[in-house]
Amino acid sequence: MSHLEKDSFGAKLGMWLFLFTEMLLFGGVFILYSVYLTRYPKEFGLGGHQLDLVYGATNTVVLLSSSLLAAMSVTAIKTGAKKLTLGLLSGTVGCAFIFLGIKYLEWSAKFHHGIYPNAPKLIAGPPGESIFFSLYYLTTGLHGIHVIVGAVLMSWTAVMVHKERINVTDNVTLENVTLYWHLVDLVWIFIFPLYYLIL
Repeated sequence: MSHLEKDSFGAKLGMWLFLFTEMLLFGGVFILYSVYLTRYPKEFGLGGHQLDLVYGATNTVVLLSSSLLAAMSVTAIKTGAKKLTLGLLSGTVGCAFIFLGIKYLEWSAKFHHGIYPNAPKLIAGPPGESIFFSLYYLTTGLHGIHVIVGAVLMSWTAVMVHKERINVTDNVTLENVTLYWHLVDLVWIFIFPLYYLIL
């Protein structure tokens, strides 16, 4: 095994270990959600019906598209297609900004209607509804931070591709950043049905 292959193996192993800790983080949040859902099923259902399904579904399509673009960028760099790789990475980052923009509009609408943590409207209502929206903001906020981090990493990776520090023979960094982005996408695949499709 060459020195480059050893470095690549170590980098990939390190990324998988990091992703495992991320899964533990979001797994804990989802377990907390499950516990309170069991206790307040009716209130969670009412809370879910107040979320905008169109926003949620659109963001799901946006993230799925971004993951496809990210995966295609890995294939492109391995064939030496530098310009195509940069275009695909730009598309991925663009999708991230679209996702964040939609989330901003959604949060703004909720705040405008007095639905936010510790809002008088929620405090005066049933406790289960307040817990639902607290978990909603916690989960989507935490996920949003990961989207921002992912966008920054993708942008930095694009710069490295442009400088040819990531190239056809050395592209493990792009693979790892793409793995991280796939995790961000996967987490949203869980968030969408738990909050937006709850009955």
